[in-house]
Amino acid sequence: MKLSQGSRTDPIDSDNGTFQSLGIPTFGGPKMLSRILTTTCALALSAGAAAADYSLTILHTNDFHARFEPISRFDSGCSAEDNAAGECFGGTARLVNAVKDARARTNNSILVDGGDQFQGTLFYTQYKGQMAAEFMNKLGYDGMTVGNHEFDDGPEVLREFMDTVNFPVLMSNADVSGEPLLADVLKRSTVIERGGEKIGMIGLTPEDTDELASPGDNITFSDPIAAVQAEVDALEAMGVNKIIVLSHSSYAVDLAVAEATTGVDVIVGGHSNTLLSNTNEDAQGPYPTMVGDTAVVQAYAYGKFLGELNITFDENGVITEASGEPIIIDGTVPEDEATVARIAELAAPLEEIRNRVVAETASEIIGVREECRAVECAMGNLIADAMLARVKDQGIDVAIQNGGGIRASIDAGPVTMGEVLTVLPFQNTLSTFKVTGAVLKEALENGVSQVEEGAGRFPQVAGMTFAFDPAMEPGSRVSEVMIGGMALEMDKMYGVVSNNYVRNGGDGYAMFKTAAEAYDFGPDLADVTAEFLAEMGPYTPYKDGRIAVK
Repeated sequence: MKLSQGSRTDPIDSDNGTFQSLGIPTFGGPKMLSRILTTTCALALSAGAAAADYSLTILHTNDFHARFEPISRFDSGCSAEDNAAGECFGGTARLVNAVKDARARTNNSILVDGGDQFQGTLFYTQYKGQMAAEFMNKLGYDGMTVGNHEFDDGPEVLREFMDTVNFPVLMSNADVSGEPLLADVLKRSTVIERGGEKIGMIGLTPEDTDELASPGDNITFSDPIAAVQAEVDALEAMGVNKIIVLSHSSYAVDLAVAEATTGVDVIVGGHSNTLLSNTNEDAQGPYPTMVGDTAVVQAYAYGKFLGELNITFDENGVITEASGEPIIIDGTVPEDEATVARIAELAAPLEEIRNRVVAETASEIIGVREECRAVECAMGNLIADAMLARVKDQGIDVAIQNGGGIRASIDAGPVTMGEVLTVLPFQNTLSTFKVTGAVLKEALENGVSQVEEGAGRFPQVAGMTFAFDPAMEPGSRVSEVMIGGMALEMDKMYGVVSNNYVRNGGDGYAMFKTAAEAYDFGPDLADVTAEFLAEMGPYTPYKDGRIAVK
């Protein structure tokens, strides 16, 4: 049986190498000699068992989202002045030294990623996956799973990334045989060797990636549990008994996979941006979280932490010890100068766009996922209000912005275009269309259907109010829908503005794909938001109760 976090089984300590140190006398006839021989054999067996133990440090990241430069405590851009003052977090230059130091603490380690290296800043807009590939190669990653955002620009950009990196990129729960760019290239699992032992790695991607991103029509996604078990069985048939799943599927799914499969030793997670820790009061669970025999870990997001899991296996591949803690990459971690210089070189073409001040806000605009994917949030109100204001004269009644499209907060004071693009990095355009009240109600039900999972489909709205009860079954949670101060009419046609991603079925909004009078080619959502901010003078963030939780 594998042991829970912090537990261990130690062989008898025989460092002194003498019978006296063990309390065994060295005199006394045949019986005493027999006891000595028995003890000697036991010590020899213990030493053999100890020699068979295999220790490994798993260093890991997830949901990096192109945060190559340091970030603020709000996970958005951090000024050079604040960085010099030690008030920033993360950044690839710090991560280089953090990984170097972590490797120095062990003689046997691997570095892996739980997906979503792509998307999130102007660096991705400019360079797509090539900048991520360059720095992941520099850091010396040993493996990565495909995150949903790796498909944001279709299989083409993912393939270019895979052709550039020096490590395997994996995805087990999808059939890519019909996609020429990925067939026979994107593997379900792989085996690497470290310290004389074989380690199996399996990739896992969200089952609803076809709704979350743009993988195209040639890839189908499948159940994670069945996919993982099939790969585990194949690896074990090859004699591999140390198996790690790299999972971009959320903490909840990882726990379910750990519970329902056999043979998985470690799950390195992502997608839900979950902080697991034994010391941080904001943690959502212990590090590692043990589910039976399986250690589950995740390290928040944006390069703010480096996960460091230390595990020991016995000769049968059974974990006898699992412990560790995510390392905070704060201002005390020095930056690698060569990396700083290279990032500055790559940032040069972006400076004019990034530093242009477009508005001012009187106080911080909160856009954290914990709010924007669960309740009314100030950033959601800003974006939805901006969308509706832009097209209200076109007969549009309401705005819906998916909470998952909101990626950061903005602090008080001058607001740059770079900050706005960090909040809204996806280059989405405004979409206008018309649907019945019944379809609008269905959309709201979809939006709150996975609120307990922190899903990105949660609707931030303008021009309407509604209530929902998360205790009710999905599909029957929404009530009290009001539009323009009037109760929603199921047969009435309403004008809606959203972003082109949602209008085309992203985040489960498939009911909008056949909407009437759809136009998906409006202005960029980031530009619309920036212009609205500018028009409002010093903007004052607010919440007004437009979304009520029962």
